[in-house]
Amino acid sequence: MSQQPTGFKDLLNSMMKRRWFITAMVLGSFILIIAGVFASITSKTEVGQEWKELLLLMLGAFIGSYGKIIDYWFSDTDKDKMLVQKMDEEDGVSMGSVNDIKESNKPITPLIPDAFITAAAHAHQTNLMEMDLKKDQQEHDQMMSKDQQEHEQEMEKLEFEHQVHRQCEHEWGDSDYDGELECQKCGKIKD
Repeated sequence: MSQQPTGFKDLLNSMMKRRWFITAMVLGSFILIIAGVFASITSKTEVGQEWKELLLLMLGAFIGSYGKIIDYWFSDTDKDKMLVQKMDEEDGVSMGSVNDIKESNKPITPLIPDAFITAAAHAHQTNLMEMDLKKDQQEHDQMMSKDQQEHEQEMEKLEFEHQVHRQCEHEWGDSDYDGELECQKCGKIKD
């Protein structure tokens, strides 16, 4: 009788035992910490600030470990596929080829997601529009300031002319022969 090789099977069993042990240890510690927190809350125990910080730090570390455990047990990795395939080959049954697990079969994921690129382009466009709006607003403000100055100068000129007309002792005459009488000193046309 020939004995079948069990190298990969033993390797896989020992790896799984260690992984189950680590998983049980991390989850057990996490459950104990949560139970301790709830017990202290329900019994209204005073806990010092330093212990609260330490407890929250440990809880955060275990939550991170818990996430890694979930990733391990529920992710379908190529390494696990290769181990199972090697075990099958050792048993004489080939379910597939290592070449079936190529990097080229994986979908190409960009380094920067398209949504981020679109959002960045939109933000850039919005920024350019805001800059144009500010530039237009500055030009508008400059034009309004210039118009305001011209208006004030015109009003001062009119006020001066009005003052001159009020102080003038008009001497009416038709010096340009257009049929209308105007003041010979200030040029005001007679009403």
